[in-house]
Amino acid sequence: MSDHGRRIARNAAVVAGATLVSRLLGFVRDIIVAFALGAGLFADAFFVAFRIPNLLRRLFGEGSLTMAFIPIYSRIMEEEGEEAAQAMARSAAAWLAVVLIGITVVVELLARPLTMAIAPGFLDNHEQFAVTVDLVRICFPYVVLICGVALCMGILNSRNHFLAPALAPVALNVSLIGAALFGYFMGYNVAYCMAYGVLVGGAAQWLLQQPFLARTGFSWRGPWSWHNKGVARMGMLMLPTVFGAAVYQLNILLGTLLASFLPVGSVSYLYYADRLVQFPLGVFGIAISTAALPSLSRLAAKGEMAEYDEALSASLGLTLFISLPAAAGLIGLAGPVIGLLFERGAFTPEAVTATANALVAYSVGLPFIALSRPLVAGFYALEDTRTPVKIAVLCLVANIGLGLLLMQSLAHVGLALAVSASSLLNFCLLYVLLSRKRGSSPLPAWAALRMLLLSALIGGGAYISAGWRPWWVLLIPAWVAVYMLLSLALGLKEARLFVDMFRSRVRRKLSGTK
Repeated sequence: MSDHGRRIARNAAVVAGATLVSRLLGFVRDIIVAFALGAGLFADAFFVAFRIPNLLRRLFGEGSLTMAFIPIYSRIMEEEGEEAAQAMARSAAAWLAVVLIGITVVVELLARPLTMAIAPGFLDNHEQFAVTVDLVRICFPYVVLICGVALCMGILNSRNHFLAPALAPVALNVSLIGAALFGYFMGYNVAYCMAYGVLVGGAAQWLLQQPFLARTGFSWRGPWSWHNKGVARMGMLMLPTVFGAAVYQLNILLGTLLASFLPVGSVSYLYYADRLVQFPLGVFGIAISTAALPSLSRLAAKGEMAEYDEALSASLGLTLFISLPAAAGLIGLAGPVIGLLFERGAFTPEAVTATANALVAYSVGLPFIALSRPLVAGFYALEDTRTPVKIAVLCLVANIGLGLLLMQSLAHVGLALAVSASSLLNFCLLYVLLSRKRGSSPLPAWAALRMLLLSALIGGGAYISAGWRPWWVLLIPAWVAVYMLLSLALGLKEARLFVDMFRSRVRRKLSGTK
């Protein structure tokens, strides 16, 4: 394995470790929210309202903004120096604030037609629609704060710091947990309390980044310009990457729109299932692509294409090594996991079954969602933004068509299957076209086949053990150990890389180094 692969793995370990903490706290949040809010009218209204700014955060924040910012910022730092790079970042922040505040004002004025566009099915229930409009107006300013956090993430990642951005969601989770418990025990409407908690959490996330930025030598005070050339280049790069960087998020939004026509509770079933799928995606899948982007961008800019290919291959191999068994485990243990986490309070056994079915449908597409992110990063590092956009538009059309078709007979499960199918299409097209562009296949078929067979074995074992209550929970670490041992025995280099990346992190912690 190349040094670039090991560096990506080490940085991914930092992101994964921090993200694991925030995701575990996120599960605590979802358990409390399920208890206090349930899966009814107010829950559907809150999840729709929160999904709108959250989608924009993923589209214009973590998606196109961060992916466009990192290559430009890194290049300016290398070619023009530290001061020019910091001036570019400050200028980007000024433009970001003006644009997002303007959008927020428009949304506040047009909240009703926006809600009609996002959840037209709610029009049949006057109370549900009115509540959703209120919550949209409360939640939407969150997009200003969280996109500022995404800019901080780009700065820190470019300066080889990955910890603080990965820890940021902890602040939001704490805020939402506090808001839900406050509303429940004080007798206030939980949905409205959580909407205000979203704003508090966004402010806390931004404030969390500031000490780390200062520690790396970055300062918001200093020269900036409305006419900064770096910001103009970043803006031009962002325009065609909005869809390409966020196919999955747009698919989820379209699923929400279609789910609003289904029985009450359908939006919530999809939300809770998606939260579980996001756990392995956030801890490992997104962590690997986040760590890979700066390295791929630097290698492509320097023309070191052999090293670029090695780094991309390492990223894809490690992503598949983790995402395949994660998907198999979620499929095998869908019912017990949903029941363990959410079946209490207002979350009924019927809701458990409906959510578990959605989880199985989402999990089928989990590996393809995870693999698409480093592939998209690979295209962007080569400054090819057109190809991912064309593929993204095609996949969005496929998702809409499949969703409309499958929801007729499978209801909300059909919508989840449509997301998985369109994610598979997205991965296949990205992989084939990038392989042609580079003249080689970045992921050996034999290695992928071995991972698939091992994951099927682990998933089958987890499914059989799901009925051994309560021992199935204790067997999860055992299945993970079996997968790792068999992978090492078969000589999978991804298994050695996975072990080494955490072993090196532990050594650094024990030695007191960063």
